[in-house]
Amino acid sequence: MANVLITGISGFIGSSLARGLLAEGATVRGIDNLSTGNLANLDEIRSRIDLREADILDATAIDDACRGIDYVFHQAAIPSVPKSVIDPIGTNGPNLNGTLFVLEAARKAGIKRLMYAASSAAYGENPTLPKTEAMLPEPLSPYAVQKLAGEHYLASYTRVFGLETVALRYFNIFGPRQDPTSQYSGVLARFISQMTKGETPTIFGDGSTSRDFTYIDNVVSANLTVAKTSAPVAGKVFNVATGQRITLLEAFEEVKRITGYTGTVEFKPEREGDIKHSVADISQAQSVFGYEVVASFSEGLEKTIAYYR
Repeated sequence: MANVLITGISGFIGSSLARGLLAEGATVRGIDNLSTGNLANLDEIRSRIDLREADILDATAIDDACRGIDYVFHQAAIPSVPKSVIDPIGTNGPNLNGTLFVLEAARKAGIKRLMYAASSAAYGENPTLPKTEAMLPEPLSPYAVQKLAGEHYLASYTRVFGLETVALRYFNIFGPRQDPTSQYSGVLARFISQMTKGETPTIFGDGSTSRDFTYIDNVVSANLTVAKTSAPVAGKVFNVATGQRITLLEAFEEVKRITGYTGTVEFKPEREGDIKHSVADISQAQSVFGYEVVASFSEGLEKTIAYYR
């Protein structure tokens, strides 16, 4: 796959992408300011990548990182609905302005294709299920607005400048190396971390909230497949998920079964900005560029729990 750049490479998704790309024989360069990522995520591959510590809002650093690059995988962000509600201005910089800086650097460097970590949060509270890419976005939180605006910037750069861009709307990604200690971590990372220690996990709401929990291997596969495809993907948006809807209570019970946890769960009020239900229609990604679900929810959960243990 020649030379690739991963923004946010020390994060959960970025570091997983790095492993997948190295396995494909790519030469990997990464940029990260380490504000939310962790260098430990890159421990055994650190010597095989060109890692540059810099902020996504440092235009000079981004320009330099894009030189000689064929493909960009833009993962850098502050991926938190609650944090965006608390600090909409502070999160707008990395999540939206940072995306524009990466697009401009990629345009000037003449890269072949840019893959963007978009978010299912763009669909908002629209009750229609499953979520299809043709639906009118109804972003609820500042985070969702920021990520959706990034999609529009991508489409603009494809139409105006001819830069090939692809937005992949991720649905509730989980897997090894996801930080369970952060208050903004994914619910499964917290469940697993707490329940393997015998601690009581928390569910915000009554447990009926549902998500399309997607194991990280599916995200890596989608990114690698769409980067290499000859199908007409430029300027388009695709859901990346499993197409399976699971409630928080069902997820709790599955983690409980695998870990052998014998305790209960604590319920707290729903959080502001959270969406009630979400499940993806993945048929467009399947038909256009051959996306496949390579790991089911249960398979991913088994692997993730084994990692944390």
